[in-house]
Amino acid sequence: MPTGQRVLVTVTGFDTPGITAALTEVLARDDADLLDIEQVVVHGQLILCLLLDLSSDASRHEPVLKNLLFEATKMGLALKFSVLEDAGAPLDLRHERERERARERARARERFAITAIGDDLGARGMHAISSVLTRYGANIETIRQLSDDTLQSVEIILQLPEDPTLTPALRADLIAATVDLDLDIAVQRETLSRRSKRLVVMDMDSTLIRIEIIDELARRYGVVDRVAAITRRAMAGELDFAASLRERVGLLAGMREADAREVATALPLTEGAPELLRVLRRLGYKTAVISGGFTFAANTLKDQLGLDYAYANELEVRDGRLTGEVLDPVVTPERKAELLRAIARRENIAPSQTIAIGDGANDLLMLEAAGLGIAFHAKPKLEAAADTSISAGGLDRILFLLGLHARDIAHALSGG
Repeated sequence: MPTGQRVLVTVTGFDTPGITAALTEVLARDDADLLDIEQVVVHGQLILCLLLDLSSDASRHEPVLKNLLFEATKMGLALKFSVLEDAGAPLDLRHERERERARERARARERFAITAIGDDLGARGMHAISSVLTRYGANIETIRQLSDDTLQSVEIILQLPEDPTLTPALRADLIAATVDLDLDIAVQRETLSRRSKRLVVMDMDSTLIRIEIIDELARRYGVVDRVAAITRRAMAGELDFAASLRERVGLLAGMREADAREVATALPLTEGAPELLRVLRRLGYKTAVISGGFTFAANTLKDQLGLDYAYANELEVRDGRLTGEVLDPVVTPERKAELLRAIARRENIAPSQTIAIGDGANDLLMLEAAGLGIAFHAKPKLEAAADTSISAGGLDRILFLLGLHARDIAHALSGG
């Protein structure tokens, strides 16, 4: 039996209740020095690792491995051990050197969380991701499946050399390597703020709902083609957001307010929106919609979904009809970012603890102001500039970016 050494014991087999208790009872009874313990269960199969220090009093430690093997065999488990270091230099000195080298490596590296989401993740996706990480010299700490049953989402915690330019480059390379697999890849620094987000703000049109409100109003009023022409000019850079908004709203002059408000009675919610907001409320998040659309729709969603805040543009109404004017202040891209910061200050939430979700160029400043900016089914320009993107599936996929497992999400949705 090895003595004067550290030994890694690995136990594998079908998982049943009481395994860890039985094996740690052996260690306690034999007065073994347990330095570390990790356990994972993958589809009912247990992998349990125990790091033991057998460096002192060899006679006292001699029965440990034999008794562990006996107990494991009795439970139908396989056990093997690996010697991690040989006797040589005095152990205290050698351990101190190892600890110092570990501290030096930790000082020169940062921890990151990589989240991959996609229906075709599988072996090809994991190989593509891990190959990129290898090129970057990543040291993977853990890989955890976030989805249930099928491999649709994983979270990888790893260490990388400290480099402020690394995050966008790594994400770009991961996206390029998985482009034919339709995967969404998020790269986030694994800090306390990643797991302590407290505020989520989102755009309304084509984000929280599946339509553009102004297009629906124009369709009802018979000016949809003229509104679309102005939208194309704005997208071509001929008009800024505020000018294009005022010009489009001007075409609605004379429309009955009741007809406009009727649009808000049946807003088509984006897939996953109710589930996302129910879970966020359960976790104590503050939520807001900040939209370049209109207040009558934003306030309806606020009441329907239990949002804490709703900001949008106010249409001027006179004698029951729209005047074709927008009341100041207009919710421009700059104001979207300002409103996010204002809500965070009011709620005493740090900028790093905020999330912004949008789909268009007018959301860019808001996403940049947030701790995590998410482009959702977005235009290419926003997708390229955002911290990460969701290009398939519903809004509830954003919960994976928070590190939540599918079973935790299901538990929250069930009210448990």
